[in-house]
Parts: sequence; C-alpha cells; structure tokens
Amino acid sequence: METRSERAEATLAAIVDAALTMAALEGLESLTLGEVAKRLGLSKSGVFSRVGSREQLQVAVLLEYDRRFQQAVFVPAMREPRGLPRLDAIMRRWLARATDTDRALSCIYTAGAFEYDDREGPVRDQLQDGVLRLRAALRRTVLQAIEAGHLRADLDVEQFVFEMDALFTGLLRDTRFLRDPLVHQRGIKAWERMLAAARTSASPA
Repeated sequence: METRSERAEATLAAIVDAALTMAALEGLESLTLGEVAKRLGLSKSGVFSRVGSREQLQVAVLLEYDRRFQQAVFVPAMREPRGLPRLDAIMRRWLARATDTDRALSCIYTAGAFEYDDREGPVRDQLQDGVLRLRAALRRTVLQAIEAGHLRADLDVEQFVFEMDALFTGLLRDTRFLRDPLVHQRGIKAWERMLAAARTSASPA
C-alpha cells in the first residue's frame, strides 16, 4: 500500500515533470503555480505546499533538466574508454540532441540564458551554474583526451570547449528557427573538422 510520503513524492515528481514540459515548450517564464496546478488537476495551494514559490519551481525544473540531460548525454558516454572515444561519444550524443526537432527536448539552458541574460536572482544563478558545470565536464574530458595522447598537448583547451559549446548553440538555432533539414550532417562535419585539427597520430580512428 502506498504511504503518504510516497504519494507526496509522486505528486512532487508530477509537478516538476509538468513544469519541465511547459518550460521546454514555452520557456521558464511561462511557469506559474496556477497553470501547473490546472494541468495536473491540483489546487494552487497544493502545488505551493510542495514546491514553494514560482521561483523555487523554476529552480526545481532546472535541477531536473540537468539530471535528465546528464542521463541522456554524459552517463552513456562514460561507458566509452577514457580519452577521445568518450569525448566523441559525449559530443555526438549532444549534437543529436541539439538537432532533434522534438520540442520537448529543447535546451532549457540555452533558451534560459537568453531569457535571463539581463536579470539577477536564483533562477539566473541556477542557469549559470548548470552551463558552467557542463563546460567543466567537457573541459575534464578534453584534458583526459590530451593526457591519453589522443589530442595535441598544445591544444588551447578553453578555446576548444568554447567552440564545442558554440557549435551546439548554433545547431539549436538552425534546427528550431531556420529548420535546416541538413543541420545534423552539418554539425557532424563541423565536429569532425575540429577533431581533425586537434588529433595526434596516436589518436584512435
């Protein structure tokens, strides 16, 4: 028999899931306690009692988005050998996600960065933390590829990570705004050019 605690946890998960879907489709600013309550058939006070303020709901959505992104992109790539195979797996999964036309997979970090670029507060702080942690994860993986001898020792790591992130952001725009049917192929070609310039002779094929 389901306990009260389990029901409360299930309700909280449903609230965050509904809010995450709204944010992916309409942006973080679309979130309101009332609208989430309406979609789930709950009272506004019932939503508030579980997540707190609208701002706290937005932060909870960002935390859940981060968890799902890690599970979809980074966790599977960790099964690959350390070095270039792992870095390549991360980037290819990331590029596939960027060029997926399913709006439910919209990058909340990228969209949110434009929504909150000139604002201050906990939501912007959480967005910034998420973006910086993703870059840090990329940086670690690039450094591991250098240590493994797969990428050049003199590679400008910061520039390389910047270009990886910029490629992802550009593909999101061309996928969703320009609706370029060849965007995924263009992204893979760009990534392979970046790798060709950074590889060593010891790099795995």
